[in-house]
Amino acid sequence: MKRVRRWKWRVWWGGVLLGVLSLACSLSPLAVPTATPVLPSPTPVVVVVTATPGPLETLPTLSAEQLIDVEEQLVVNAYDRVGPAVVHITSRALVYSFFFEVIPQEGSGSGFVYDQAGHLITNYHVIEGAKELEVTLADGSMVPAHVVGADPYNDLAVLKIDVPPEKLHPVELGSSADLHVGQRTIAIGNPFGLDRTLTTGVISSLGRVIERENNRPLAEAIQTDAAINPGNSGGPLLNSLGQVIGVNTAIQSPSGGSVGIGFAVPVDTVKRVVPELIERGRYPHPWIGIEGQVYRITPALAEALDLPVEKGLLIARLYQGSPAHRAGLKGADRRLTLGRQVILVGGDIVTAIDGGPLESSDQLTIYLETKKRPGDDVVLNIWRDGKEMTLPLTLGERPEE
Repeated sequence: MKRVRRWKWRVWWGGVLLGVLSLACSLSPLAVPTATPVLPSPTPVVVVVTATPGPLETLPTLSAEQLIDVEEQLVVNAYDRVGPAVVHITSRALVYSFFFEVIPQEGSGSGFVYDQAGHLITNYHVIEGAKELEVTLADGSMVPAHVVGADPYNDLAVLKIDVPPEKLHPVELGSSADLHVGQRTIAIGNPFGLDRTLTTGVISSLGRVIERENNRPLAEAIQTDAAINPGNSGGPLLNSLGQVIGVNTAIQSPSGGSVGIGFAVPVDTVKRVVPELIERGRYPHPWIGIEGQVYRITPALAEALDLPVEKGLLIARLYQGSPAHRAGLKGADRRLTLGRQVILVGGDIVTAIDGGPLESSDQLTIYLETKKRPGDDVVLNIWRDGKEMTLPLTLGERPEE
């Protein structure tokens, strides 16, 4: 009996061992995944694996050349593709010296090729006031340029040069609607005259509204920590695929140099504005006519002024003859001292436009710029004399300065 039992146990353990061995043989020794990144032509990124996958103990040692950093290669490919499209723009103007002598003044910035018709995109402030413009292409050739159209409010301008099409390498425009904070950014430009300098970073924030020195708010700006310095203005901001997602336009810095806070005009704005600049030379902006003076209502201000709402825009002044004035919107009728501040009160409170709540004038600016055109109709929700009402309004075109 003991011998039979021992024999049965040996058979059972043998079966278990055979099962394990069969399962091990049915599995592949080592799976080495290979991926083909989806990238635009002409140069895809390839992960090189030269050895046939085998058991773990037989894997070969890969050389340094074979251990390709895919992220690094993406940046290299982006520069190879877009670098030839980036141009150096030199502007020349005549200014008065301290002794009222007329002297030439020279400035520089960046731009990039938009199409093979010779159109270039840059910032408005790069060419503002210029009497003469010269463009240096990637091959070193210098050609004169003239302004086709300009939009100071979005800080965009289109130049035109006359060169053979084979000397032009247009960029590929991406999209800024589906960007996310944390995505890689690549900036190419000419900081301090150093042609086609590349810097990298990430998207730090989206939807910024930045106030510039000329009091023109720039809506929906992309914030990046990629180094942007004087001379980068007008150059492209790219994603990892080498597609343009913005036009570098400004920095925030106490020193005047990069501290990691740069801004770019989103490419969706470029797509909307540039065709108008090429066709008409200007871009028509929708206008209500209440930008003269608006107070943002806060709970503290609402309590101090005994307002019926805690959020909205308190209208102080209107432009005479503006769409808001013609529609019957009411401005302030008296002054009130609140602490050390004098506030114009008695005007309408705007709480929404087309059903969307308004808590700041920035929201109003963004909505009009991105969703509306001159001649479109909008509906304002307002409070007047303690009563809520709606006010239809037809947008006009913002007057040129």
